[in-house]
Amino acid sequence: QVQLVESGGGLVQAGGSLRLSCAASGTIFRIAVMGWYRQAPGKQRELVATVTSGGIPNYADSVKGRFTISRDNTKNTVYLQMNILKPEDTAVYYCNADLKVTIIRPYENYWGQGTQVTVSS
Repeated sequence: QVQLVESGGGLVQAGGSLRLSCAASGTIFRIAVMGWYRQAPGKQRELVATVTSGGIPNYADSVKGRFTISRDNTKNTVYLQMNILKPEDTAVYYCNADLKVTIIRPYENYWGQGTQVTVSS
């Protein structure tokens, strides 16, 4: 069984910072892309940032210059450093990963349970 477990959410004032972590555990052969998505109340889930196994990041325009995604392949962990937070960043943040559990299985997509980030004005 593969699990993605997020941590690091919370309440912060506008202009502040938070760091999210997501660790993948279980039987894992290889992880390709890892990333973060978010869903605000009444809105669709949207991409925040992704990072390849080689460390190449991709960001939503709304977070460029404020958020930084990184990963530690030795720990199967992805991080999201969020700076200069705005009230509109308030959402549940979900970790996502494309991974193979064995060498012969195809890549499959997994989600974490989500962590709440609330930014007060």
